[in-house]
Amino acid sequence: MITEIFIPAGLAIIMFAMGLTLTVGDFRPVLLRPRAMAVGLLCKMVLLPLLAFALVALFRPSPEFAVGLIILAACPGGITANLLTHLAGGATALAVSLTAFTSVVDTVTVPFVVNLALHVFAGQAETVALPIGRISLGVFAVATLPLTLGMMLNARAPRMAARIERVARPLATALFALIVVGAFASQWRVMWANASEVLPPALALNAGCMAAAVLLGRLGGLERRETIAVVLETGLQNGALGIFVAATLLGNQAMMVPSIVYALVMNVTAIAFILVVRRMTRRKASASL
Repeated sequence: MITEIFIPAGLAIIMFAMGLTLTVGDFRPVLLRPRAMAVGLLCKMVLLPLLAFALVALFRPSPEFAVGLIILAACPGGITANLLTHLAGGATALAVSLTAFTSVVDTVTVPFVVNLALHVFAGQAETVALPIGRISLGVFAVATLPLTLGMMLNARAPRMAARIERVARPLATALFALIVVGAFASQWRVMWANASEVLPPALALNAGCMAAAVLLGRLGGLERRETIAVVLETGLQNGALGIFVAATLLGNQAMMVPSIVYALVMNVTAIAFILVVRRMTRRKASASL
């Protein structure tokens, strides 16, 4: 019931709520600050999946958990990434653009990366038939389409969209929490039994990609606010989509465990990052007085 009804419906509402805050103009940073967008997309769409593959090879978890971790790495930014970027004093417009862009192209990238993961690990476990068409259609139906509908409503009736968004955003955040908690409750025995196998690579992936984003932001000459946005967008993934792909589209409950664990880990590290950023900001402000 959770994986077949509540997760798809909840994810669709989350993506619709995100779309209510977006306009075509939010994509202007792609043109105005191509370097920042390039670094962000490099981190999210190239570095993150590659790091996931490398960590899987290093930690060697079971094939189901390995594929689940890579599914999570292929997902776009999380619903909380834009809000936390704002709270951290980052470039919110850049975060919005990265989230929107990756949410649209995930119709193509998620099936590709998942197919690659299943192909790589097919020799280590029972071969899983990958329904490419079903995954593409499923991701489009619960992610890309609701996002697009939200943007269309915002473009045609911005006042109505704003009123709906005031209710939809907290509802979306609550739904995301319920999805994670519900999935956690249904799989807590598996997680408890395999915590030592799933937690280390999930934590390493999250911390590693955020650290790499900081480094690439500095090497790329990004402004401080832009680097903050890229770091949080890279570290905060759409765990609900990862759970949906694993449990609903692939029908493998074990594969959604890494997404559940990562969803818990990423919020802890994101809060820690924000606290560090705020402390550094206060120190700089005090030094300038």
